[in-house]
Amino acid sequence: MSIYFVIALSFINSTSMFASRVILTLYALALGAQPITIGLLSTAFSVFPMLLAVTAGRLSDRFGPRWLLIFGAAGSGLGMMLPYFVHGLPAIFIAGAMSGFSLIFFSVSTQNLVGLLSTPQNRATNFSNYSLGNSAADFLGPLIAGFSIEHSSHASACLYVALLTLVPVAMFARRGADLPGGSPAASKSKGNLRAMLAAPEVRRTLVTGSLLQAGTNLYRFYLPVYAHSIGLSASIIGMVLAMNSAAAFVVRTVLARLIAKYKEERLLAYAFFLGAASLALIPFFKGAVLLGLMSFVFGLGMGCGQPIVTMLMFSSSADGRSGEALGLKMTVNQLTKLISPVVFGAIASAFGLSPMFWLNSCMLVGGGLMSRPRKKD
Repeated sequence: MSIYFVIALSFINSTSMFASRVILTLYALALGAQPITIGLLSTAFSVFPMLLAVTAGRLSDRFGPRWLLIFGAAGSGLGMMLPYFVHGLPAIFIAGAMSGFSLIFFSVSTQNLVGLLSTPQNRATNFSNYSLGNSAADFLGPLIAGFSIEHSSHASACLYVALLTLVPVAMFARRGADLPGGSPAASKSKGNLRAMLAAPEVRRTLVTGSLLQAGTNLYRFYLPVYAHSIGLSASIIGMVLAMNSAAAFVVRTVLARLIAKYKEERLLAYAFFLGAASLALIPFFKGAVLLGLMSFVFGLGMGCGQPIVTMLMFSSSADGRSGEALGLKMTVNQLTKLISPVVFGAIASAFGLSPMFWLNSCMLVGGGLMSRPRKKD
């Protein structure tokens, strides 16, 4: 099966996922949901991915990705159909939980499949193209959500997104026999999760990946807060944030060539340092243009780093356990998403936004130092 076929269907499913989050959030607000309710809805999206990512990876290793991909896309579609037929906040929460539950099986299996269909020579190119598709989906999904709601209704928008997920379901059901099969014996013979964590490269990749996730997450939370505090309008804040997504898309178009020149670990270290420098400078700027520039620079670093962590995790996994390793990475990332806003929010409340940005910058510097290539004996 062509890697581009898999990436294209992953792009469709990711587009529906990004659209569904926007639609369900706006639908809840339209029904009178309070900010705390929106926060709980966000948790509904995240709790199952955090709890089930490793299990999803193990199932992908043992039984192959075909049925997990079908289950993931179909489950998300069924969840999004519910608010179309049943109006009210409970239906929206169930849809969010079903989307998160189903998505983790699709995401882990897709990432694992990209690695399995690659060779060491083209793995960087394939993971770069995969991440490029996710960047495009991150841009297109909210647009689809906005136009669907504006020209139809919140409930109808849920149905449109649900129908979009049927495309991967149909195509994987029809051509899924061409996908790599599972390896039950290999996935069971390499030990348990503790044995995987005993590998130094796995531990290092998990730590650097969590630092990268924390840096990105905190940027998305607190840059809008800082921009609002200096008097920027909502539209300008949106444009500043869009520069981050644009930079991630740009750098991923050349990521394979950068990896060929600098190698994964060195390039990851550069990505951390670039992100750290931009975060450290943000509190010194009060204008939209310079903040947009810092947002773009930060996007170059973080947009480059995230696919590299996925590649390193796949490469450092034992034979037959790559899905489990990628699931472990996702579990750590989801846990980081839940914890980092609480910790750094307390810091921002006690000392202000500037120290929070600087501490986050120091954290990324630590990730850069940890990512540097190790000298071989």
